[in-house]
Amino acid sequence: MTTRLTTLLPTTLVGSYPQPEWLIDRQKLAGRFPPRVRAKELWRIAPQFLAEAQNDATLVAIKAQEDAGVDIVTDGEIRRESYSNHFATALEGVDTDNPGTALDRSGHPNPVPRVTGRIRRKHAVAVKDLQFLKRHTDRKIKITLPGPFTMSQQAQIDAYGGSREAAAMDYAIAVNQEIRDLFAAGADIVQIDEPYLQARPNDARQYGVKALDAALDGITGTTAVHLCFGYAAIIHERPEAYSFLGELGQCRCRQVSIETAQSNLDCSVLRQLPGKKVILGVIDLSDMAVETPATVAARIRRALPFVAAEDLVIAPDCGMKYLPREVADAKLKSMVEGTKIVRGELGANA
Repeated sequence: MTTRLTTLLPTTLVGSYPQPEWLIDRQKLAGRFPPRVRAKELWRIAPQFLAEAQNDATLVAIKAQEDAGVDIVTDGEIRRESYSNHFATALEGVDTDNPGTALDRSGHPNPVPRVTGRIRRKHAVAVKDLQFLKRHTDRKIKITLPGPFTMSQQAQIDAYGGSREAAAMDYAIAVNQEIRDLFAAGADIVQIDEPYLQARPNDARQYGVKALDAALDGITGTTAVHLCFGYAAIIHERPEAYSFLGELGQCRCRQVSIETAQSNLDCSVLRQLPGKKVILGVIDLSDMAVETPATVAARIRRALPFVAAEDLVIAPDCGMKYLPREVADAKLKSMVEGTKIVRGELGANA
């Protein structure tokens, strides 16, 4: 039985699922900001066995989602040290051996890719990951990429006369090329992660949507853009409102992914996204306690006055990779069960 038929309030992950302790040093992973450059020291497996181990762990992530009843499955970003460095360090024009420095979203300096020449995509980066995912599930599949604005903020720009905007436009070309290949390989949804639209709203208003639209130019498949307040495991102060959201109302993406659980977001802001589907974060990843299905259902209902049920996709807030696996699995099951409650109230088959 497949789940490719249209489902009211489909469920999904934002992207990540917890990597097993046997695969990656989770204590080291949680003790630092997500790496912008490569961080090979995090992996517990010898290089010659790492790809096979990552495949095995990806199978675990896929099965966990299927067992929980999730409708749209990701690869859990198991092969990545962070959501962005896997792609950002694979591009031409980036010196990864001599990293630069840029401020992270909390204002602290962080080692980052140093852009020393024209940014170009040398080869497909995530297509093999997508193909592996497609071979091992019959459910709808989603894959994620870092966005051009965020990558331009997470780099030291020594080329382009130091212009982050100019660099972002070439990052956008690289992302666009990757998206085309991902849809050609069978992706149902491609999500662009752009947390720095929220973290750097002033710069974002200057060129964030311009770069995002360039990345989506000519793309006909279903695309999403993800904004967040930062990983709950690392950034503990949660704003109560988005500093950059309505600006996405006219962008080329089909879906916008936001968090509402950890921030207790006033969902009336969703009125700013007419015509978009909303990926609604309803699982609080700052709390190890597992939400009851009733709590999940209540968080979904908060959005219904402002977004039609047909335009909602249900997800956790972002950063699931930092949870213990048993907590993540229980939260996913609760998310699915809470969604079924609301489907039933709306007269849909759960």
